[in-house]
Order: sequence, then structure tokens, then C-alpha cells
Amino acid sequence: MIRRYSFLLLILSVFSAPVRAAEAPPVVSAASSSFDISTGDVVLTGHPRIEWTNTLLLADEIRFNQKTNIANARGHVELTRGPRRILADELTYNIQDQTFVVKNARLGEYPLYIIASQISGGRNEITAQGALVSYGEPYVLAPSLKAGKLTYEPNKSISAEAARIGFGTTIPVSVPKFHQSLKEPLLSYFDAHIGYRTSLGAHLGIGTELPVWNGVKLGGNMALYSKRGVLIGPSGSYDTNIGGQDMTGSFKSGYIHDYGNRLQDVLSDPIHKDRGYFEWSHHQEITPDLTIFGQLRYWKDSEIIRDFRPEEFFEVQTPDSFFEGVYTGKNYVVSLFTRVQPNRYVRVQERLPELRFDLLPTPVGWGVYERFNASAAVLREDPIKNEQGLIITQDDPIASHTGLTSNRLDVFYGLNRPISPREWLTLNPVAGGRLTYYNNALNEKDNYTRVLGEVGFDASLQTSGTYNYKNERWNIDGIRHLLTPRVSYRYIPSAEKGRRYIPPIDRTVFSTYLQPLDLGDQRNIDELQRTNTLRLGLDNTLQTRDKRYGSRDLLIFNVAGDLRFEKETGDHKFSAIHTEIAFMPAAWLRLDVYQSIDPRTLNVQELNTGIKLMDSNVWSVRFSNRYLTQQIQEYMIDGKYRLTEAYQIFTRLHFDARETRFVERTVGLSQNLHNLWTIDYGVSFFSGRRRESNFGFTLRINLVGL
Repeated sequence: MIRRYSFLLLILSVFSAPVRAAEAPPVVSAASSSFDISTGDVVLTGHPRIEWTNTLLLADEIRFNQKTNIANARGHVELTRGPRRILADELTYNIQDQTFVVKNARLGEYPLYIIASQISGGRNEITAQGALVSYGEPYVLAPSLKAGKLTYEPNKSISAEAARIGFGTTIPVSVPKFHQSLKEPLLSYFDAHIGYRTSLGAHLGIGTELPVWNGVKLGGNMALYSKRGVLIGPSGSYDTNIGGQDMTGSFKSGYIHDYGNRLQDVLSDPIHKDRGYFEWSHHQEITPDLTIFGQLRYWKDSEIIRDFRPEEFFEVQTPDSFFEGVYTGKNYVVSLFTRVQPNRYVRVQERLPELRFDLLPTPVGWGVYERFNASAAVLREDPIKNEQGLIITQDDPIASHTGLTSNRLDVFYGLNRPISPREWLTLNPVAGGRLTYYNNALNEKDNYTRVLGEVGFDASLQTSGTYNYKNERWNIDGIRHLLTPRVSYRYIPSAEKGRRYIPPIDRTVFSTYLQPLDLGDQRNIDELQRTNTLRLGLDNTLQTRDKRYGSRDLLIFNVAGDLRFEKETGDHKFSAIHTEIAFMPAAWLRLDVYQSIDPRTLNVQELNTGIKLMDSNVWSVRFSNRYLTQQIQEYMIDGKYRLTEAYQIFTRLHFDARETRFVERTVGLSQNLHNLWTIDYGVSFFSGRRRESNFGFTLRINLVGL
């Protein structure tokens, strides 16, 4: 034996020799130490401890061989490296390349917990043999994976072949190939619901998707309705890279032989028993400059989603199918866009396709900028017909049963010259022209060409002021007021000319907001109207200092309106005055207001408001309303209150003032189970709806992850 302090100095030199220069030498401590002459091992016992960089090794005994740079630990082994911790009976660790082999091990690194007969690997990749993986602490409802061999990339993913997946120790589902990002739980999508609705009867449903390839998940949904039948269909999602191209997307579907009371569709046609839907969305980056994206929504009848997926229907009530490819050049954009109509009961302006070129504003000299865009489109719009072939809307702009077709070439060229005589004043004169050619015009014309021009200007005055006002309660550290008056004018004479020859496919649609003034920005190409309009606007913003973002908005208050020197039949000289307000003085309060007022009578035409109050994550309540003169007058309340860490209650009230009735009254309880699951229990009462039930009860289970 040699003296303990001398021996520890020897140990430090032995362990520090192979450690990379960038890392600090290890700190070694033990109650006793010795040297095994037969093996050349340094032996540490009596609570030995080796610590270096962010790694800590503990065991009953640690033996190190300087020639091989191998450390062997036995008995109550604990290896901790950053957030990762390994517990085992025996460990072999290579000090130089920091790889290890562990037997009968347990590995934990948020959010995974792995039990395996053997674990080996290093910093960037770990392999487990005979592995059982649990998402979070193992318990009966925790998602789990079992595999003969599993590869774990810390902070990235886990993958396995011939694996089985399930919950807790019940692992019934076989998965040939498994690859899962650690950003999502093992079962990244799982949904189950049970409940009752008057129109559907008692219902029970389940849906899940399992990873079957790198970034690819496949699964399905199935729901049983006692009054309607079984709705079933595959689903999937993907977020992967193939051949250097990033692709993301998802699809879902469903089919049901509906033997219940199906009522009628939006065309008053009877709904057939065989019902279904298919939806797909896709986004793909072929190169950094070329991207394609789009979606396909096929609903066999107009009510399939409304009947069986009401929470989805109220977000998207009209199916839309389109795809677009976009190439972005240095200062231009080329796009190919197509929109199709697979559903006969919805009118769509189909583009089959439209090729478009946009030149971004480009300097041409003397401070002048040019702007150019051109498009060539094949358009089609069919009338909506019921099963008897009758056009549903009598005042339909599509007069014939064959619909409208249009082959159109459209070109716009514009010039503008920004002038800033002062840093606070900007004046931007504009001029432009637009040529549109139709090769299949109406009223016995084979083709028709329309040429339009515009002149005008945009002007803004930028002013600001600062105020040394502070309020700790509202976290206000000084106030800056930004005030920007804006004036725009456009003159487009005779824009309505030739309208009787133009197929009106891209026409004016109902909107309560101010529409674009610039000739090159107007989308109602086939139904333009003469413009001689002055637009006045005033933008107000109040800001304060923010330690995290530099500044934050406290109040946004914008007002705008049009003065029409020439107007179409039915229009007034003064447009509605449009006001937008957003008030967010603190994180717990936000107020939003949109309002339009008729300046002649001061009558409110539209008013949409929302005010949200919250106390951290304990409670929140949102009051809102929607008002459109002679059409809509509704009031809503959405609230939730956290009772404990695991439970919160929620409520939703929806009142229709024009009909003097509550459209919806919902109250429910939400439960958080082990930070993995949410269980929602809800009871709803409805009134005034044509298809939806007047009563519903739902219990829904979702896997949300940690």
C-alpha cells in the first residue's frame, strides 16, 4: 500500500491523461484505493466518485486501467451526464472516447424512461438491447414501446424494428418499423371519445397514428353511433426528408353506411346512405427556391363533417381543394395555381390552371420603381344544381346550365416614385395600366380586350412623442405614441366598360372591410368598377419598453374610410368608417374591437368585440360579440377555472339576441392525468339548430404529452 494522498495524485494523473484538453480534469474521491498488480487496474472502493465536465460516476467499486483507458464500475452504478441518468449493476466506460456498455440498466432522460438488458453508446447515439421504453414514469397508462433492439439519439429521436407499442405493460400492437421524434410522445396522436347526442345516439370512438417510418405515421379512426352505424377510415401524417426535400402533410378519411335519419343536404336533396369524406394537406420544399403546397377536401355530401365532426365543421364549413407551386427568384415570383371542385354542391371558381409572374418593386433609375405582373388562366365555374338538374339560385349570375368558361390573359404594369422631403413625410405618386384579354367573350363576341389605366398617390405623415410615465402594476416603463395620418387616392376611369362581354367569374364578393384601391391589387378582375376615390386613414400606436423584446404595444387604434367622387348604383359617396382597436396593457388583459359606422346616419353596421381576462393559468374568461346589421347579433362567453393541478372546469355560452335564445350552453370538467392525458367531460344544450341535436354529452380522452 502507498499513502492515500499520493495514490490519489496518481489516480488524478491517470484519469486526466486521456481527457481532451478542452475539458477539465476529473475529480476523484474514494474512502480507500489500491493497485491490482495482476491486472494493472487502479481500484477505488468506499463510495468512489469520479466527476468531470458534466459527468458523474458513482458505484460500489471502480477499476481503471491506464493502458486501455477503460473504467469498470460494479454495484449500484450511477452514471449521470447532464439530464441523462443511467442506473445499472455493471458498467464499462471508455474515458477517452466517452462510450460505455451497461448491463441490466435503467436510463432516464426527460421525457423517456428505458429499461434494457444492455445499453451501449456514447454522446450522440445509444443502443438498447431487450428494451422497454416508457414515455414518462412507467405506469399503467403511460405509452410504452418494446423492442429487441432500439436506437436512441438524445434530444432527437428513437427508432426500432419489429417493435410493439401499447400502454404500460400491455403492448399488443406490432409495428414493423418505428421512428419517433422526441418532440412528440410515443403515441403522438391518440383520441378517444364516448358520449351521447340526440341525433346520433350513444357513440364511442377511437383514433390513433403510429410511427412506421422516419417521420411517417399511419393509423385510423373508428366511431360507433347507435343510431347511425360505424364511421371508419385510415389517417396518417408525415414530416420527413426524402432526397433532400422537406415534406410535411396529413390525411384523414371516413366512410359510414348511415341507416339513421339523414335529413337533406344544402340543396334540399335527400342524403344517401353511403357517406364519406377524404381530406389531405401537403407542403413540400423541393429546393430553397421552389415550394409546392395545397389541400384536397372531398365530402360526398355537404353534411358529413357537420354530422360527425362538428368541431371541425364550424372552423371550415366549405370544402376547398387547391395546389400551388411557387418559385422565388432574386426579385420575382413565378407560381402555378390550380383550384378544382370535387363537390357538386359548392360553387367554386376553378383555375385549370393559372400561371402567374410577379416582378417585385424594382428600381429603374431616378428614384422610380417599376412593378409588373402577368397571368394566364383557364377558368371555369359551374352553377349549383340539385339532383333534378335545376339551378338552385334564381338570380344566379351564371345564367346557363353549362356554366361559364374563360381563357384569360391579364397584364399589369405600374410605376411609383417615393418622395421624402422630410424624414417625417412620404409622398408616393403612382401610375399604371392593366390589359385583360378574353378569347371567349359573351354576347356573340369571340374575344374581347380591355385596357385600363390608373393614376394616384399614397401619402403618410409619421409623427411620434414620448412620455416619461411609469406604472409598476401594469409594467409600463415610459410611453411612446406613434401617430401616422395616411391619404391615398386612385383614379381609374371607365373600369366597368365591356362588362357585358366578360364572363363574370372573378367578381365582387360580399365583404365589410375596405377593399384594395390599387388597380394591380384588385382580384375582382371580371367585375371592376370605375374608381375616383380618396381614402383617409389615421394609425395610432402606444408602446412601452420591454426587457425581453425591446418594446411592446399597449394600444393600437386605427381608423379609415373612403370618399367616393364617382360611385356605382347603390353605393354612397361616403363609405362606412372602419375602426380597429387592440388594447393589451398587461399580459392578463386584451381587448379587440372592429367597428364600421355609416357616417350619414351614425348607425353601426358591424361590431365585433372581444375582451379576455386571465389570472396566470388559474382562470380565464372571454366575452365577445358579433353584430352585422339586420343579420347577426350574437354574444358569447368562454371561461375556465383551475380547481387543482389536475382539474379545471370550463363553460361556453352562446346567445342569439335576434332570436332571443341560447344557441349553446356547455359546461364541463377537464382532467389532467399524469401530465400525459387530458380527459374532458362535457354536457351541452342546443337550440335553434336544424341538424345538430338539442342535447349532447361527451367524454373525450387525448394524449397530450409532457
